[in-house]
Amino acid sequence: MNIALFTDSYLPTKSGIVTVVVQLRKALEDLGHHVVIVTVNTKEEEKALADREKDENVLRIRSVRGEFFGVPDQYIGFPHEKKILSFLQKHNVQIIHSHTEFFVAHAAKLSGKKLHIPVIATTHTLWEDFYKYYLFAGKLIPVKIIRKVVKRLYKKFYALINVSQKAKDYFKMPFMLPNTPSAIIPNALDSDSFLQCTISEEEIQKVRTQWGIKKDDIVFLFLGRVVEEKRVEELLDICMRVIKKNDKIKILFVGAGLAVQRLERKSRAVSDRIIFTGYVPWTEVHSYYQLGDVFITASLSEMHSMTILEALLSGLPIVARRDTSFSDTIFEGKNGYMADSDEEMDQYFLDLAADAKKRAAFGECSKKIAKGFSLEVFGKRTVAFYQKVLDTYPEKITDEDLRQAVDAVSAEFGL
Repeated sequence: MNIALFTDSYLPTKSGIVTVVVQLRKALEDLGHHVVIVTVNTKEEEKALADREKDENVLRIRSVRGEFFGVPDQYIGFPHEKKILSFLQKHNVQIIHSHTEFFVAHAAKLSGKKLHIPVIATTHTLWEDFYKYYLFAGKLIPVKIIRKVVKRLYKKFYALINVSQKAKDYFKMPFMLPNTPSAIIPNALDSDSFLQCTISEEEIQKVRTQWGIKKDDIVFLFLGRVVEEKRVEELLDICMRVIKKNDKIKILFVGAGLAVQRLERKSRAVSDRIIFTGYVPWTEVHSYYQLGDVFITASLSEMHSMTILEALLSGLPIVARRDTSFSDTIFEGKNGYMADSDEEMDQYFLDLAADAKKRAAFGECSKKIAKGFSLEVFGKRTVAFYQKVLDTYPEKITDEDLRQAVDAVSAEFGL
């Protein structure tokens, strides 16, 4: 099968969507399929990196940084239609899979129409929650407008892949696209690559010493972008209440973001207990999971969190706010807790801090849950989805057709 992935988030930039696209490409190629990427061209030094790779299966299009559009650290692509068509024809592409909604996605839909091939998309972002933090004047834009825009952006895709029940439920709402066929395929993690990055106990101790973490400290870890839509300020408030009740708890915020400086100022009086690492290179991220005792998040804007999958694979208990995006990764009282309010999270923090046996048991359960999100399962589910689309296109396909195709793979793995 010859497959084109369209995305405006790709290497050498880093994000959850980049991770998904990179891992999907690997999974598909491991299964013997030919995959090409149509993506943005980043700043000059990153372009040089891309040129050194000499990847003939990646087409980079003209783009600009996203600040003007209110999306910092991302790029907005401006596709050249003829160039893309030529690239797709050269690789005899049979199906296009978009991982974006914007200009690159528009190019995907136009290309599919010209080549008479199906174009599908994965719904990665819940813009209704996300837009207020990043779109220009977002807080002044009514949610009805956002819904109309998102509906318009997605309505011409032949079918949708939803990364969670939350995503599926949203796009089945009457005001969205209830008649667009879809199926759920959760994100996955390249466990082999992730686990190869583990470090020794001696190296873990060096990292702990670097940040002033004592041997008997209990580390509650947040890892990700430190930005408003992750509700990091609310999470900090929880942490500041909790550390007053248990002097062994230390909080580690790992990652960069626009909210870091504000949170550092707010917690200056307890800077020895609440630590902000700032930017951490991708190659070092794994070590922070290893020194954590509990993974924490108060985010309500996730679709299917990659950091939660990494925490599972790292054997960490998880405490989060209740959200359907976590329904297949956090199981109450087995590998973590989901709180109905920020205040309720306090007690879950304290319970886990006080019970090392429970932390260990929850961690082992997290590792077992992680097995359901392997790259092989992810790749085979996606291929089954593609094949059903190709077998049916251009006739109308149904949710049940797609669900049965994906579920057959799940059954094969006993999931």
